[in-house]
This record gives sequence, C-alpha cells and structure tokens, in this order.
Amino acid sequence: MKAAVFSSEHITSGHTATGSFLSIEDVPRPQPEGGHVLLRVVACGVCRTDLHIVEGDLPALRPRLIPGHQIVGEVVESATAELPLGTRAGVSWMGGVDGDCWYCHHGMENLCDRPTFTGYTVDGGYAEYVLARPDFTFPLPADLDDIHVAPLLCAGIIGFRSLRVAGVEHGERVGLFGFGSSASLAIAILQSWECEVYVVTRGEAHRKRAASLGATWVGKEDEKPPVALDRAITFAPSGKVVVSALASLRKGGVVAINAIHLDRIPEFDYDKLLWGERQIRSVANMTRQDARDFLKLAQTLQIRPQVRVFPLADANQALLAVKEETEHGSVVIVP
Repeated sequence: MKAAVFSSEHITSGHTATGSFLSIEDVPRPQPEGGHVLLRVVACGVCRTDLHIVEGDLPALRPRLIPGHQIVGEVVESATAELPLGTRAGVSWMGGVDGDCWYCHHGMENLCDRPTFTGYTVDGGYAEYVLARPDFTFPLPADLDDIHVAPLLCAGIIGFRSLRVAGVEHGERVGLFGFGSSASLAIAILQSWECEVYVVTRGEAHRKRAASLGATWVGKEDEKPPVALDRAITFAPSGKVVVSALASLRKGGVVAINAIHLDRIPEFDYDKLLWGERQIRSVANMTRQDARDFLKLAQTLQIRPQVRVFPLADANQALLAVKEETEHGSVVIVP
C-alpha cells in the first residue's frame, strides 16, 4: 500500500526544517492480528499533534511511523458483529487502553498508564489501510460525510472534552484563546448552549473566521475580553496564552489547556491572577464516551467544518498548511 512515513532521522538530518516531514513509500499492507480490524482509509484529518510528532516536540517512540489519527475508514477484514464488513467507522487518537490500571477502573481511561495512541505508538491513517481495535472504533452516522467527519474525530472530540474539563454551563461567558480547527468546532456547541463566546487569536483570517461563525466578541492576541469570563479554553501551544486566559477570568473561573505540547508558562503574579479560587486544568486525551457523545451532538447540530483536501502524495504540504495556518478550517488527506 501507499503510505506517508515519518522517520525519526528526519529530525536530526534537518529535513523537517525544509518541510520534508514524510516520505511517500510503498509499504506492506497491515495484516489483522490480535483482534484488530482492517480499515480501508477513505479520509484522515491532519492534526497539530501530528505536527508536534514530526517536528520532534513529542519524543519519537518508533524509528519509523505512519502518522494520522482522525481516520474515516471502511471495514474490509476481520469484521465483528458490531462492525460488519463495509461498515464506515472512525478512529481517533486514543487507540486503546490496558483496561486494568487504576484510571481505567475509575472511569478515567483517558489517563490510562499504558495507552495506545493512533499515529504515534502505532501506525495511523496517512495510508491506504490501517489496523484498529474494534472497541476503539466508532460507527459513523450516515449523514456525516467522509471529508467533513474526519476533523471531528480529534479536533472536535478534544474540543468537546475541553468544554467538559472547563466545566462550561449553559449561558456562561466562555473565552476561546486561539482559533484553529478545534476552536472553530467548539463554537457551535457553545452557541447551542446559549453561551457568549469571546475569541482572542492572532491572525486576521482567524479573527474574520470567528466573527463569521457568530462570536460575541473577537480580539487580537494582546487584547483582553471586555467582560470577566466564567471559563476559558486555550488552543494555542503557548504558555503566554495560558496567562492571558487566566487574566481574563472572574474569581472561581477555570482555564482548560487544550494542548498536548506547551512551551514554558511565564512567571505570573499569584495574588492577581490565580488567587480567588481560579483554576488551571490540562486536557489529556479523550474517552470513548466523549467520542460517542460528541458525534451524536455533531449530528444533531449538523456541524460541518470548513475543509481543505490534499491527496496522500501531498501529505507534506498538508502538514505545512497546518504549521503555517494558511487554511481557515481543517485539513484532510484523502488516499
């Protein structure tokens, strides 16, 4: 099969600096084993986490890897009763858990001690075929088409979990700091909950996008929302943004950090910014229940992200589009 392959040698050789993150290769088609199903990939969303992997922000766990964890596929081998042949199904970042650790036994499988991450610890969806655990594979609603449902499988789910971690309640004032794919999907949920949405983001295109989607207020990265926020979610991988969000909260408010990688958080004044029972919480992965709940909500709300499609042969250009933020919505690779 054709696949876009990342080699950890690319980081040390300087290939990533020139945008040559991946090589398009013919590799063996995976063989189902250990209870996995084989999916023919029809679309795979490109996530900023993929960029963190190929640029070395996250440590390389394998010398060679096929990235991609927002996978829409068709079951073609090793079908199960729940996933018959031909089933259209989605696969996300959480590719499996051990089921035995304390976290799994206490309803926190997203914090599992021995997780499997799609496109990081195991090969992902920048390829024509991929293996997946049936219990971490989600049948997809028929009215969510392949291209537009792919970004929902991580950007959408993790944005939804971020709202849960922040404790957002109906009608609250919520800040979104950074406005990429995940934030642009979260805004529809917040509006359905009748929340006021305040967006702080760099880049005029992102601000225009937020305004077009109905944000209550939109500001530049150095501007502060005109009201005290009940909750804030940061989407930019910047510690400085976390401090800005914290400075915008009312007493008792919560900042949820939606980032798997973050640069250093600057020193800040405890008395002025954190005191008053304000909270900073990190968002780590997602649970299967998050995925099910969000996909059901996305179907109800008819969430349709703006999408730019790239062929598999142009996987490097797709990653560059995410890195350089040249697209207003989501990026999807189609084999």
